[in-house]
Amino acid sequence: MATHILFESASGYAIFEVKLREEIAAMTEAVQKSIQDLSKFKKMVSLVSFSPFKNAAHALENANDISEGTVNEDLSALLELNLSKPKSGSSIVLGVSEPILANSIKGTVGLKCDTSESTAELIRGIRFHASKLLKGLQTDDLTKAQLGLGHSYSRSKLKFNVNRVDNMIIQAIALLDQLDKDVNLFSMRIREWYGYHFPELVRLVPDNYEYARVAKFIGAKEKLTAEKLTDLASLLGDDTTRAQNVIDAAANSMGSSLSDIDMLNISAFATRVVSIADYRKSLTSYLAEKMNLVAPSLTALLGERIGARLISHAGSLTNLSKYPASTVQILGAEKALFRALKTKGNTPKYGLIYHSTFIGRAGPKHKGRISRFLANKCSIASRIDCFSETPTPKFGEALRQQVEERLAFFETGAPPGKNADAIRKVLDQLALDKEDEDEDMKDAKPILPLIEAEPPRKKDKKKKRKLDEMDVDEEDGEPEKKVKLSKEEKKALKKEKKRERIKEEDVDGDISQKKEKREKKKEGKEKVKKEKSEH
Repeated sequence: MATHILFESASGYAIFEVKLREEIAAMTEAVQKSIQDLSKFKKMVSLVSFSPFKNAAHALENANDISEGTVNEDLSALLELNLSKPKSGSSIVLGVSEPILANSIKGTVGLKCDTSESTAELIRGIRFHASKLLKGLQTDDLTKAQLGLGHSYSRSKLKFNVNRVDNMIIQAIALLDQLDKDVNLFSMRIREWYGYHFPELVRLVPDNYEYARVAKFIGAKEKLTAEKLTDLASLLGDDTTRAQNVIDAAANSMGSSLSDIDMLNISAFATRVVSIADYRKSLTSYLAEKMNLVAPSLTALLGERIGARLISHAGSLTNLSKYPASTVQILGAEKALFRALKTKGNTPKYGLIYHSTFIGRAGPKHKGRISRFLANKCSIASRIDCFSETPTPKFGEALRQQVEERLAFFETGAPPGKNADAIRKVLDQLALDKEDEDEDMKDAKPILPLIEAEPPRKKDKKKKRKLDEMDVDEEDGEPEKKVKLSKEEKKALKKEKKRERIKEEDVDGDISQKKEKREKKKEGKEKVKKEKSEH
């Protein structure tokens, strides 16, 4: 049960003392109404101390500390000043809204903290009447401080950077996928609509974009003459033979004639389809430029479209960089994964990375292996792009070369290079480029420090055991091959070892002779049993 309440506001810290407390009937309607009534609520709590913030920067610093669950120096000084260590017989319990902040207060200041529902109700009442309970504040001061602190806190959390924004990539790839569907749907519609008038054009111009442009140019087929041959050929990629075929087909077409209003609507729709297709091309170039700025290594490894889809599915480049390679491998195949886990079937081998050319080039037996290897390289590339200060596509090119080598290894058996060697080459190349650009910066650190992986301990133990077990000749230097023994021979070796130990321990030899007799009897019995079983 809290005796004091800590209230954190946008203006400062406040400590209230709890006078009256009804814990059993706290959730009743009468108690709830009394909390909303200022005259009754003043009898429950009283202000002990209020420490306002000095300026907006000071308020932002304390707000960041509270959100992270750490105790600021101002807060600890206020608590130590007003809530000294309890004397014998008295106990001070501080009511706090956040459990993480309560744990840090308990660890730093040494006060007992309470985060129960009754404490939350009292904090709610203090927040409701804060402008009247806090001294020296007017009604509008608290709202203005909350508004200013909210804007500054949001700016500090966003950390906006124009060159590293991945939200634009997420929106661009979503719009590009939608435009692909729309262009295909509208192209099918214009083919069907204009096909009533000129059905032979579908066979002569199979491309959707060219068909919409040609339909817009021709309009009524009766107006198409030999004079428009050069203009029509420019729309068809300077192919005069196809243009002549279109003119001949228009002269002998079996299509029905359309009215002027129908032809006007068809040409307007064809204009819209052409404009959407042109915008799709410009959006594709924008996405490629943005991906080369934000994630150049991932773009060099996978391409713009697949890399953008991975970032969009993960939510951001930071989230993608935090995913392990096993998650990146099946990213986009969550439904198949959970269905396989539910039915205890085979889990999927790949998700969005299936559209990569590497998996298409791999054989059926090696698709799962190359997808796992490619997901590993994607995870490395995304981390380099996210956490490096100056992103560069050279790491992605080196990782792409590694995937090519792994594909060649599956086909021909040529051993691929190591990852540490490939990254080291890129780091050396970047260091040389820096020296060429600026000769003064010779001691500049590399973009990414290379951490050489230590071999695991289990493998070292196995190697040591193998070396100990192998007998090496000093002259030849070649280890002798171990001879495999049968079960009977192993048993015989164990018995000989036991006999030698017994002979060493027993000086008189009486006990050892008795045991040898017993063992000989057992061996004789075993031989008799074997002979019987053979017969």
